[in-house]
Amino acid sequence: MLGERFTITDIEWEKVLGNYFKQGIQGPLDVFPSKEKRKYIIAQEIIKQFEVDRMYVEKEINDLLATIYPEFSTVRRFLIDYRFMTRSYDGRQYWIEG
Repeated sequence: MLGERFTITDIEWEKVLGNYFKQGIQGPLDVFPSKEKRKYIIAQEIIKQFEVDRMYVEKEINDLLATIYPEFSTVRRFLIDYRFMTRSYDGRQYWIEG
């Protein structure tokens, strides 16, 4: 997993969250970071919005992610590509494995 490649201190974690979630982690994401380490930190927070082992349809994923970031497809793709979230082969179901 990507996280195994990084050493992230608590101070760094909080700094990244503060820089990207200007209104707090319950608020919207201001910008989706370009650096992998920052994306990883942001994704760790976003994924907490989903229930583990629950099946979601794409519209549910999009609706939730749209409240976090307007370009929700960018975030969704990152979550899938970096295995924070799994998608069925036909793209109809999404889930977070426990």
